[in-house]
Amino acid sequence: MTEPPAPIERTVDGDFRVHLGPDERDLLRRLTAELDELLAAEPEDPSLRRLRPRAYEDEQVEREYRSLMGSELESLRLENLRALAETAGRDRLDAGELDRWLAALNDLRLVLGTRLDVSEDEFAEGFDPSAPHAYELAVYAFLTWLQEAAIQAASSHLSGGASAGQSPASPTT
Repeated sequence: MTEPPAPIERTVDGDFRVHLGPDERDLLRRLTAELDELLAAEPEDPSLRRLRPRAYEDEQVEREYRSLMGSELESLRLENLRALAETAGRDRLDAGELDRWLAALNDLRLVLGTRLDVSEDEFAEGFDPSAPHAYELAVYAFLTWLQEAAIQAASSHLSGGASAGQSPASPTT
């Protein structure tokens, strides 16, 4: 039996092939729209706290940093979310688009993980479909899987075609 392809793979041309179904692509569009809306409507929502970690211990320096960089960081976050939404239906991505996917996937995971109070060992004993918030946990697991695949694809050209601890995989065409 042949193993299915990873959801994202580097091609021989150096771009990236995306193997996702229509429902998975729709989910990505829906999640990015929800986070975009949350950022605009409720910028102080507690689930957003991990998107904006403190850069400095000193309160004055932190305020100065936020006044200088805050809007630029938010603009970049929104651009990344919109890029993911706009390219979710595509079968190929270039390296810049994959970078935007990685940033947006990370933000989606941080917010959802904060809302669910996910810990590192959340899935240590497997996934329980009868658990409270099982759907949301499944979405979190999907985003994690997709992010890991994107990182693997992005780093596949390092170390002779494999990232640390992985065997080299043949690029797709």
